[in-house]
Amino acid sequence: MSLLLILPIVIPLTTAAVALLAWRSRAAQRALGVAGAAALLGVGLALLATVWQAGIQTVQAAGWPAPFGITLVADLLSAIMVVLAGLVGLAVAVYSLVDVDPARERFGYYPLLQILLMGVCGAFLTGDLFNLYVWFEVMLIASFVLLTLGGERAQMEGAIKYVTLNLLASALFLAAVGILYGATGTLNLAALSRQLGSVSPPGLVTALAMLFLVAFGIKAAIFPLFFWLPASYHTPPVAVSAIFAGLLTKVGVYALIRVFTLLFIHDVGYTHTLLLIVAGLTMVAGVLGALAQDELRRALSFQIVSHVGYMLMGLGLFTPLGLAGAVFYVVHHIIGKTALFLVSGVVRRRCGTPVLKEQGGLYQDAPALAVLFLLPALSLAGLPPLSGFVAKLVLVQAGLASEQYAIVGVALGVSLLTLLVMMKIWSEAFWKPLPEASRAALQGAGPPRGGAAARRVMMAPIAVLAALTVGIGLAAEPVFVLALRAAEQLLDPALYVQAVLGARP
Repeated sequence: MSLLLILPIVIPLTTAAVALLAWRSRAAQRALGVAGAAALLGVGLALLATVWQAGIQTVQAAGWPAPFGITLVADLLSAIMVVLAGLVGLAVAVYSLVDVDPARERFGYYPLLQILLMGVCGAFLTGDLFNLYVWFEVMLIASFVLLTLGGERAQMEGAIKYVTLNLLASALFLAAVGILYGATGTLNLAALSRQLGSVSPPGLVTALAMLFLVAFGIKAAIFPLFFWLPASYHTPPVAVSAIFAGLLTKVGVYALIRVFTLLFIHDVGYTHTLLLIVAGLTMVAGVLGALAQDELRRALSFQIVSHVGYMLMGLGLFTPLGLAGAVFYVVHHIIGKTALFLVSGVVRRRCGTPVLKEQGGLYQDAPALAVLFLLPALSLAGLPPLSGFVAKLVLVQAGLASEQYAIVGVALGVSLLTLLVMMKIWSEAFWKPLPEASRAALQGAGPPRGGAAARRVMMAPIAVLAALTVGIGLAAEPVFVLALRAAEQLLDPALYVQAVLGARP
């Protein structure tokens, strides 16, 4: 049992180390990248099954009892996130076999990808706030190098914005951690859950909650702290953009869900109402930004921001149905958004440009690609019977049950605008004919690297993710039951505290 908690960290670390030893062999690094991600997915599924059957799992490193040692904890939310990290990692690793050029592979792309997955899984499984900070820094270092790998001008410009804002978030996070430790004498999440209620004055706890909201909010790209994301996510290779879009902001969302269900629940009327307001503003700002874009990945990047708002909506409602909707939405969005970013790479290869006005003709030239775009696109817009419809339906029902009619209205309106964004992309990239200038440029450039075989490799992970989007929508009950049980765990902090601290007072 305890091994399953350690393996999601050990597997990527070991894979990265072995890939570094195979530095001179690109083929070995590529094989290791795919195998490591597949192993992570398998372990994640085993961990999820164990937590589902046996309850919350914990490991105390080196035998030191909590709250004095390093604690790893897996509840249903953590296990779900590890599974999603393995799924996205495997999809991107396969896609990278074609998308990432040999120069980037020689400079350590696959080891860096594994280090990023290690940081993500560490953040999901840690039971300690300081170690959460450490895992955030591991992710930041790996993601910054991946963002700049290749040294292109646009990459460097995006990377400066990315790292500056994330370093600011890390500084705020570390300051909040220091103040919290000074007030309580511990950073173990379970111990903090017990002790925060006795901190005096109570206003200090609220101030700390706001510090964590800003620190994690920057990493989750909430309003008004989101502008670094669309300025940077479109600059690296598509494979890097896809794993950033699928996982990195969700680590920030996960951290917000964790601390605002386990720690900062002393003044829900203030903190969670503020979360609802921020959720609505995040939805609106993101979708309006997407409407204004004429470059595919920038439009998709703004939509990441918009859909983070839906996840915050479920957290702000702070009911079992609301949190279940947030968890369901995280699952749906990670799968759908990763698929769309991978589609954007194939679109660029076929049209020779990232600019929507210069794209076209894909409905006739690549009907399979058109279908694989429509499925996750319509899912994000919330159309039935896809996964996004179920996720939004649960959130709307939770909002109506809580009489939060304003946020429900915003969520429904933003869904319509999301559909408008997707139809704009469809009209430009797929429906209209390819402009003659783009066609001439493509003919002059010659056939793309790898040809038909490369396209099949790139399409395979997109097809799997699109199929999952449809499958989750058509067979939503098992996923909803899982999400609802995860929400019930989150709303009962005593289960988490008992699993970590046992019977000790």
